[in-house]
Amino acid sequence: MSDKTAKVFRTDAVFFLGKGYGATSKLDTWGRKLKLLSKINSPDDIKNLSQKEVEKLTTEIRKTIIEVVGKNGGHLASNLGVVELTVALHRVFSSPKDAIIWDVSHQCYTHKLLTGRYKDFSSLRQKGGITGFTNTEESEHDYFINGHSSTSISSALGLLTSWDLQQKEGKVIAVIGDGALTGGMAFEALCHAGQLCKNLIVVLNDNQMSIDQNTGAISKYLSSLTMTGKYQNFRRRVDNFISKIPLLNKFIEKFVYRFKRSLKGLFLSNNLFVDLGFEYVGPLEGHNISELETVFKRVKNLSRPVVVHVVTKKGKGYSPAEDKPEVFHGIGPFCISDGTVEKFDQLSFTESFSNSIVELGYKNEKIVAITAAMAKGTGLSAFSRKFPARFFDVGIAEPHAVTFAGGLAKGGVIPVVCIYSTFLQRAIDQIIHDVSLQKLPVVFVLDRAGAVPGDGCTHQGIFDITLLKSIPNLSILSISSGKDLDLCLNWAVNQKNPVAIRYPKLSCPTEIDEFSANVEVGKGIFVPCTQIVVGNVSEEEINNRKNRVLIVATGGMYGDVQKAVRSIIIEKDDVLADIYLLRFIKPFDFEYFYQIAKNYDSVLFVEDGIVKGGISEEISLYLSKKDFVSTKILGFNDEFYSQGTRDEVCKMAGIDSESIVKAVESFCK
Repeated sequence: MSDKTAKVFRTDAVFFLGKGYGATSKLDTWGRKLKLLSKINSPDDIKNLSQKEVEKLTTEIRKTIIEVVGKNGGHLASNLGVVELTVALHRVFSSPKDAIIWDVSHQCYTHKLLTGRYKDFSSLRQKGGITGFTNTEESEHDYFINGHSSTSISSALGLLTSWDLQQKEGKVIAVIGDGALTGGMAFEALCHAGQLCKNLIVVLNDNQMSIDQNTGAISKYLSSLTMTGKYQNFRRRVDNFISKIPLLNKFIEKFVYRFKRSLKGLFLSNNLFVDLGFEYVGPLEGHNISELETVFKRVKNLSRPVVVHVVTKKGKGYSPAEDKPEVFHGIGPFCISDGTVEKFDQLSFTESFSNSIVELGYKNEKIVAITAAMAKGTGLSAFSRKFPARFFDVGIAEPHAVTFAGGLAKGGVIPVVCIYSTFLQRAIDQIIHDVSLQKLPVVFVLDRAGAVPGDGCTHQGIFDITLLKSIPNLSILSISSGKDLDLCLNWAVNQKNPVAIRYPKLSCPTEIDEFSANVEVGKGIFVPCTQIVVGNVSEEEINNRKNRVLIVATGGMYGDVQKAVRSIIIEKDDVLADIYLLRFIKPFDFEYFYQIAKNYDSVLFVEDGIVKGGISEEISLYLSKKDFVSTKILGFNDEFYSQGTRDEVCKMAGIDSESIVKAVESFCK
């Protein structure tokens, strides 16, 4: 990344970006020693800092996060918004004796920097480096591996209850955002926590954002609570007065407790948290460390569950992220001086879907689109602008999104639900019970299927085929190109049963004629190697080769398979390797496929999903019953795969182009 002319950005203490980019880990971007942050090895090291030192520390933390995310990519806006909140939590509580549970945990970078991981922070999201989420294998300060939303309160309540049963001391704090609070699981946990009346601390980080702008009643409700400072001021005066009365007996304690609840009835008549049995404190200025520490010290001594409502600004301290927090939520490497991200000429599968769904929206007024707080990430932003009345963002609530879509379909419209593969896992029951059992024509578009770069084990889209393949009435399609996606989406919205369409986080490959073939149920796309290796070797010479291998692959693996075939045909003069792309994973036309496969000596399957229960395993079994025994399957084992680039993740699984070449060679020995 090139050096840029110095430019000033907003922060609590204005800082400058200048020359010196790419310095060692002991230096910040500006070539100056990080005097405080480099000395922090545990949260204990920040407890005795002066307020002036704390302010300097927060500035150093922000600089470090911006520098590393600018180089590696990651979650920027959410992390910049919780710097002061994280520092305050670690100054008041004693991790790991006290457990801080981060919901989603895409805002845990400051937490990592304060818990002994500063020296390794430059390896963020890199293969073998520290992860972008909390990870129990990295630190005792990380209690859970977490990358999905709305889980923190349930996990925290379970942990606290376990400690109570064992009479173990320690406070448990769940930090959850207003976006994650739209998830139904969070409300289930709140209800249970109020019932158990455990001394759970829930910190509600209210930044009016999840990934895109928050929508719905909860967002409006939390906004209304930010106007209730009158009660908190009065309540603090009462608490101060009561604390000065010595030797309170039980009668006075009960009287004071009931009196304060009456006050809440006056000032907060519609406070959901109070009604659920929680104490409520807030809203607080989330970037005022002194105020946060004062409140945390008070709630630390409560014996009842409490919600601490904190208002923060996503992207705080870096003006591009403050201005466009949705862009800088999860971002690739970018130029720090102006926030620009490198753009590529090739259209991505997400962009291709965006174009196709908009075109379909013009053609058919019955088509509606649904997202779970991921309009930009799934490519639905353009549809939402052009057809606002037919676009629904349900918040981080995938189960509701699916059942809501079922209701829409029953009413006569055509819902297209676009969700990342890893997040659709959260709604499998709804797909089974509320859509497929009802035979409702809902189209599920699964972005980020297969290997996913950067985010690691919590975000790999490798389970969808195995999870969905056993569901009756549901068709599953695997996409190979932009044109293929357009054709399959057009086919899907005209079906009478549910359809799932999956594609990877990749740029679309160069189009070939085969990708424009009409969609025929159960049939895939045959791509002869002569279509891939044009001019290098004559077609006659290729067809005369004695070792004939058919490579059968899911659409997302086409690029890797294509590269492997090109290498095989050019370098192996006795091997012919053609490709059969599984446009249809289900239903699958076995007899049609066998008529192709029987012309080959061997069949190699390459699947960007779990092998057990996958489509390759099923086809291989079918071939064995036909006495076709020379087969091999490459795919993901039933394990969780760590972070890396997409190529690195594929290499871990043994489905990269080099592994494909070696597998083909093994047939010819």
